[in-house]
Amino acid sequence: MASESLKIGMPSGSLADPKRGGNLITLLENSGFKTSGYDSGGPSKFSTMNYLFGWDGRPQEFGSQLGISELDVAIAGSDWIKERILEFKIEYNTVIELENVLPLNRGNVRIVGIIKNEYSDQTAEEYLKKICTGKDIITLVAEMPYLSLDWLQTKLKNAGLLDKFPHYSVQKYKSPAKIKNGIVVYETWGKTEAKVKNDGADIGVEITQSGSALKNYGLKIIDTVMESETGIWINPALKKDSEKKELLDMFLLNLAGTVNAENKVMVVFNVPNDKIKDIEKYLSDNKLFADEPTMNAGKVFSEFSIQVGKDDKKLPLARIRYELAKFGAKNINTMPILSSIKGL
Repeated sequence: MASESLKIGMPSGSLADPKRGGNLITLLENSGFKTSGYDSGGPSKFSTMNYLFGWDGRPQEFGSQLGISELDVAIAGSDWIKERILEFKIEYNTVIELENVLPLNRGNVRIVGIIKNEYSDQTAEEYLKKICTGKDIITLVAEMPYLSLDWLQTKLKNAGLLDKFPHYSVQKYKSPAKIKNGIVVYETWGKTEAKVKNDGADIGVEITQSGSALKNYGLKIIDTVMESETGIWINPALKKDSEKKELLDMFLLNLAGTVNAENKVMVVFNVPNDKIKDIEKYLSDNKLFADEPTMNAGKVFSEFSIQVGKDDKKLPLARIRYELAKFGAKNINTMPILSSIKGL
């Protein structure tokens, strides 16, 4: 394992902040991949594994780096990965195939089409039919220009208007239009909502979590372009390198174990042997074990251990402990779980 190294794209921004972004630093550490330098802006290093190489960067660029095999692995949102895939296809006629090998259950956002709230239209197609009359150019503003262009072309096609706007141009905000007829996509570096509110473009595409900022600007969502989540991405060509594939499998196994353990605890308790059947029935009825309950038998008492979700509203942890006690369980201990690996 030590002769090769796995180059891992480490995202800067909120994911690198231990107080934001789903705490990626803790996720890595609990998986056995302690880092240094990552929380202070880099350079990032894996403290205990010299065959993992941290490459500090922006998620916006990782798709390109994976595509040309400059990186082996990247931690990034599916929105920015798709943006780069589309850019390569649209601008350079180059197909890059990237694979999401592990969702990380964090960094969840929606990419949405937005217009001013004063319009009564409920769909993008309705809105486009209204505004396209007499227009030669439609303007769109977005941080993800190629994802947004692909979406708008699809909506225009659905509305029967794509032939009217056959050309496109991706350019900086308010730079002179390069085309006389078609779609001008203005690429921006944030505050898309302000540009739509102030009539800087006909339509916008924005990244949102709750949508509250859009409401504050008097805007409304007319379509969800995509939903995005942070995950582990690779170039599938990596799998052809047996040593790197082995490193990747090790990396993924441990990360998956930590993701699986999040928001779970281990409940360990003793049960009088004459109460075991009652306890086993309760655990079975409530699906509190997989194949069979984990039990260490003793002469008078037996010890059980079960994994329980901390945030389960249907069967809360507090109720489980109470009902176990009613069935005769003693010494009910609750312990955090850092990792729970299901197996290879």
